[in-house]
Amino acid sequence: MTNNIDHDRLFKELISTFFVEFIELFFPELMDYLDRDSITFLDKEVFTDVTEGERYESDLVAQVKFRGKESFFLIHVEAQESSRKWFNRRMFTYFARFHEKFVLPIYPIVIFSYSKPKREAISQYVVDFPDFKVLEFNYQVVQLNRLNWRDFLNQPNPVASALMAKMNIAEKERAKVKAECLRLLITLRLNPAKMQLISGFIDTYLNLNPVEERQFQEEISTFSQPVQEGVMQITTSWMRQGIELGIEQGIEQGIERGIEREKTLILRQLKRKLGEINPSLETKIMELSIDDVEALGEALFDFSTVEDLINWLNTL
Repeated sequence: MTNNIDHDRLFKELISTFFVEFIELFFPELMDYLDRDSITFLDKEVFTDVTEGERYESDLVAQVKFRGKESFFLIHVEAQESSRKWFNRRMFTYFARFHEKFVLPIYPIVIFSYSKPKREAISQYVVDFPDFKVLEFNYQVVQLNRLNWRDFLNQPNPVASALMAKMNIAEKERAKVKAECLRLLITLRLNPAKMQLISGFIDTYLNLNPVEERQFQEEISTFSQPVQEGVMQITTSWMRQGIELGIEQGIEQGIERGIEREKTLILRQLKRKLGEINPSLETKIMELSIDDVEALGEALFDFSTVEDLINWLNTL
């Protein structure tokens, strides 16, 4: 399901946008001596991996000041979506090249986002002999599949909202986690662009099947009305983006399915709020245009009775 996902781009965009929040969430001790107003991302650095003959682009390198001082250091954040042999050696190679180029202290961090294996990832590279240790290089690790998403439920942090989608999640919990990610996101009151970035990240990694979609709707129905409305706006936005993509690709069947799915979702919401609905009303709702369906999705939170629904439909 995630074979065609550009993991590097998604993680780089998330962390560069919410860099301070990322550090605050996972490395609060670093914030004790980091001047948050001095953060500058370096231009893309391209290296040649001598051992494998590859060209390699570092994920994120930020130059920052020590708080209260005029001296700088680098924070190198590497996002790794697969488990690779000798990755620890590669991290040391990148460290050595950065150190040679900039002659600054470097704080190396790796985010492991793969699902398996779940064994603890290596966080150092050592060169030693029976009688002498030549080198011990260490780097910080955030291994998402060993983190419990429940530990981040009440973190008022946008990075937590996004990365819960990649943490240790049981199959039966996927719908619940997606709902909780969005609940947390709504409470953060971010600007629309940042909301879209995180909601897109969540939807990419928690793409639900039809059964999970029903579970997801049940989960969000337990939220307070303002949060429900916010989540509905996000899911409606996902649906519209899917339709636009379908238009661009000429996939009419996909467009029709997206609209049908949205109408079915609205009907479930109405029945949960108002009780059973007359079949003739259901038919009328299923015949609505996509714009009217979106308007109904926002209006239904103000309905108290089926009569309110009928009156609304009569205004169309």
